[in-house]
Amino acid sequence: MIIEIWSDFMCPFCYIGKRRLENVLAQFPHRDEVKLQFKSFELDSNAELNSGKTNAEYLAAKYNMSVEQAKGMNAQMNANARTAGLEYNIDEMIPTNSFSAHRLTHWADTQGKMLELSERLFKAIFIEGKHAGDTDVLIQLAEEVGLDRNAAAEVLASNQFAEQVRADQAEGEQLGIRGVPFFVFDRKFAVSGAQPDDVFRDAIQKAWDERSPFTMVESSTANADAGGVCTDDGCEVPQSDKPSK
Repeated sequence: MIIEIWSDFMCPFCYIGKRRLENVLAQFPHRDEVKLQFKSFELDSNAELNSGKTNAEYLAAKYNMSVEQAKGMNAQMNANARTAGLEYNIDEMIPTNSFSAHRLTHWADTQGKMLELSERLFKAIFIEGKHAGDTDVLIQLAEEVGLDRNAAAEVLASNQFAEQVRADQAEGEQLGIRGVPFFVFDRKFAVSGAQPDDVFRDAIQKAWDERSPFTMVESSTANADAGGVCTDDGCEVPQSDKPSK
């Protein structure tokens, strides 16, 4: 079974959704027969490489709010991440353009390291506050997951894998994807947003059962608004995930 994941490295809900899916898959008895495939989806292809702004300043300017309000949004996102077992430090996140990171991930796929590099990038961005638009940082992250740093530097210095990034984006748009994360299970079922575990569990089981001519299992569905999702208009924290006052 193949699970395709459209995501952007600048999308905080994408890492949360990825981790929730992985947590559910860890308990799935057929995990070894499930392949994850990451697909590129740029939320803002025109994003500056070096904005010079903190994440809170960037959000405040984009959504016409105060820096303090933006920090409040970040605190909510940190709390949301903890529900997936992630310790975000999103105030330290550096806004940047994700195109080079996507290109490098496609190259990593040719080396059998797409999953490892994707995880390392998300962690570097949302937990460690690293600049994922900086070439030296990207080369270092590639080396940390076992990729050749000189080969990574060559990819980044060129325009290699740009077509693959754009192809993923176009394919996602053809499928009607307008926000990420977006998960497609064997091209039969889809989940939009960083949904609760039971939604991922249901989708995985349904997709698996569709592979067998013998068993069909019906499963309940959750409120479609329960999972967080990022679009170019921003990231909205679900009401159920907001910390109580």
